[in-house]
Amino acid sequence: MKNLSLKLDDQIFQETETLTLKLNVARNRYINEALYLYNKLNMRRLLKNQLLKESTMTRDDSMEILRELEQMTDGDQAI
Repeated sequence: MKNLSLKLDDQIFQETETLTLKLNVARNRYINEALYLYNKLNMRRLLKNQLLKESTMTRDDSMEILRELEQMTDGDQAI
């Protein structure tokens, strides 16, 4: 485990204190779980953006290949 010192906005700290008391969870455990979930959320966002980027690139390439195939097919029908 790593020790960490951080500064929280007063409102976030107060909300955290209230919730940890109601949930009967240690503040450290609560913050660890919150960061774990936030990391997962951001990893999914990054993956989604990467997939969208790659999908767009693949789509563009596929459309170009389709156009070329259509030109080849149209040329064959003229014979």
